[in-house]
Amino acid sequence: MKKITIILSCIILFATSCNSPKETKKEETAAPKYVVEAHSYAQPNDAVVKHLSLDITADFEKEIISGTASYTIENNNASEIILDSKFLDILKVEADGKTTTFTLGEFDKNLGQSLKIAITPNTKSITIHYNTTDKTEALQWLNPQQTADKKHPFLFTQGQAILTRTWIPIQDSPQIRVTYDATVKVPSELMAVMSAENPKEKSVNGVYHFKMKQPISPYLIALAIGDVEYKAISNRTGVYAEKSMLAKVHAEFSDMEKMVVAAEKLYGKYAWDQFDVIVLPPSFPFGGMENPRLTFATPTVIAGDKSLTSLIAHELAHSWSGNLVTNATWEDFWLNEGFTVYFEIRIMEALYGKERAEMLALIGRQDLEDELEGFKDTPNDTKLKLDLKDRNPDDGMNSIAYDKGYLFLRTLEKTVGREKFDVFLKNYFQTHAFSTMYTEKFIAYLNENLLDKNNITFNTNEWIYNPGIPSNQVTIVSDKFKNVEKTLQQCIENNTADTTVTKDWTPQEWVHFIRNFPENMEIKHFEMLDKAYNLTNSTNSYIAMVWYEQSILHNYRGNNIDEKIEAFLINVGRRWYVSTIFKAYKKSNKLDEALAIYKKSRANYHSVTANTIDEILEFQK
Repeated sequence: MKKITIILSCIILFATSCNSPKETKKEETAAPKYVVEAHSYAQPNDAVVKHLSLDITADFEKEIISGTASYTIENNNASEIILDSKFLDILKVEADGKTTTFTLGEFDKNLGQSLKIAITPNTKSITIHYNTTDKTEALQWLNPQQTADKKHPFLFTQGQAILTRTWIPIQDSPQIRVTYDATVKVPSELMAVMSAENPKEKSVNGVYHFKMKQPISPYLIALAIGDVEYKAISNRTGVYAEKSMLAKVHAEFSDMEKMVVAAEKLYGKYAWDQFDVIVLPPSFPFGGMENPRLTFATPTVIAGDKSLTSLIAHELAHSWSGNLVTNATWEDFWLNEGFTVYFEIRIMEALYGKERAEMLALIGRQDLEDELEGFKDTPNDTKLKLDLKDRNPDDGMNSIAYDKGYLFLRTLEKTVGREKFDVFLKNYFQTHAFSTMYTEKFIAYLNENLLDKNNITFNTNEWIYNPGIPSNQVTIVSDKFKNVEKTLQQCIENNTADTTVTKDWTPQEWVHFIRNFPENMEIKHFEMLDKAYNLTNSTNSYIAMVWYEQSILHNYRGNNIDEKIEAFLINVGRRWYVSTIFKAYKKSNKLDEALAIYKKSRANYHSVTANTIDEILEFQK
């Protein structure tokens, strides 16, 4: 026995010595395909889902989704596969068509539970039979009164960051990409649409079939069900909306095809075939959500003059930065949003000129300054690469990722030159298409493909791993904003408003005007401006939001503004807007007023918004 062992060892040693140095090095340094991340129980290097087949029914009376989620899996000789589940009722699990055992792990308030499914090393597929519950966070069921047309109920999902696990049992990590198909059964008077190939008309029987052939991260699987109609803008762009809003939405977003063309000229072909937008009821918690092929959008951007459509440019930009090349973990979220803000500003510059783009960029810079001030006691939260272990990834979804990320890229552009930077970005998107990216991998790619080859030294690590903003930041200026500041000063000094100066202002100029009210501004100035410009009754939601914020902070009570603010907070669920206003109440020591309104408005909010406001107001459910 000992002799045989020696002979075998010699054979193995000889075979190894015959390998080329390159092959040996590759074998020694081979890394797992998936990185360890803090926000999923999945162990994808052992067993990972590759394709999802959904077969579900939406029951509007019970307000549950029920059915099956079936997966083809890539199995690395594993005895179990682990999925993420939160607030789901798991009824039965099958492996290769035969019932198998499963266990649910200990519940975590952020992550939910691990769903461990017994498999064999040869298992190729699993099927989970399940129902959602009344605690499911991704879903918002709306009654007819909460919709525009007020005739039929509505349902939409919101998966980012880790809420997809609350309506589908899945390996809910952004680094795990899946293709999917779905059969969705809904009431016959409603239409179902998904982040996939979509219908343009209602089916007769309320059954819809979907297919997403490109692999996407789980947070991008999205579903909306409502009494909506479709209207094309071009052969690859169009809009869904309720009937009473369809014409307005179509007019507002009529530049969508131009945006796609502008984006393609910058960074390569649009990879998702179709770019449509659905405008959801006002409780939708975000400005937009970049679900592939079908962006979800808030009705608060329908201003009647295309003035807030930079949001559409932003969601379109995600088709490259975020959907095509995706952050591998939520600690790398800046790789999604910093790139997307940069791309958004470039699209807006290409279509509407540098001055408008610079105003958008400067407002973002101001948002960043406010965020830095808010994090003065927790400076580590101002790093681009975050440590979110044992925290909700939602904690990192703020202006740091968006606007510090943008400022980093904008400073890089200035350092290396726009022409070289554009070539780099285009190659970056094409090289890493349909894959995921983490910060350290990006830094290596940046060094090799931009900085080192052009002999450029740049303080990349300081930007990414240090708190605050480095001193080499690019300066963003706007002549129009300087004129706005001058106008504001004259208004205050003379206690009068010149409406001829402001008649052609964009919402960005109005926002800058209002945001720059001095802390000691007197009530008489509020009264004068409100009388001249009727700001309390502004039909532009962005202008209204900043005016309401300043009115609360300065205790302006004229023009029935308290009633207007309450109605705004009850009817609008966009988290950015309502959190800004509730923070103003808190800062002004008007918590009782805020809570009185919140008790009326909370039921209209998606869980994403409600959870944020609960924390701001320390609200006890």
